[in-house]
Amino acid sequence: MKKPILVCLALIPPLLLGGLALAQSAGVNSLRGAEVDEPAVLDQVHRTIEGRMQRNYRQQPPLIPHSTEQYQIDLRTNQCLSCHDWTKAGERNAPTLSMTHYLDREGRELDQIAGTRYFCNQCHVPQADALPLVDNTFEPSSGN
Repeated sequence: MKKPILVCLALIPPLLLGGLALAQSAGVNSLRGAEVDEPAVLDQVHRTIEGRMQRNYRQQPPLIPHSTEQYQIDLRTNQCLSCHDWTKAGERNAPTLSMTHYLDREGRELDQIAGTRYFCNQCHVPQADALPLVDNTFEPSSGN
């Protein structure tokens, strides 16, 4: 029983290296037009837009109208909440989180943000004036 497992494990490195060599020889291009290991300076990738951008469709999570480059969002800390939590938004003159962010999975109201809504950057992204990486035929709904 151990021999087939050992044979499979022994085949993994050659298969991975072969796939990498094939991808390189096939001329795989990245969407951003640079090598994978080539650093991309963020200022060259996009420019931040001042003010709020209009949403493109109903229920679209709002875009973040400021940089979040230095924000810490992990299991222990969420710096977004230092301004946007309902307890601090008024004094910080920041938009308050939607009440849906304070509902658990069963719809019960909570005093703090629900764990399912804790990682803001799962849905919200900084707005940017960036060229699309691929062609896009999306048209916003007319009822913005």
